[in-house]
Amino acid sequence: MPTWFQNQMKRAFYEKDRYQIKLLNQCWFFYRKKHIS
Repeated sequence: MPTWFQNQMKRAFYEKDRYQIKLLNQCWFFYRKKHIS
């Protein structure tokens, strides 16, 4: 997981930003699917 992504996640969790967390999760799954296959 890239560092910038980890920082975004930490900030979202710290601010309890549900929308941001969901968005980041979707981006991460999409990113992983694309790079693994």
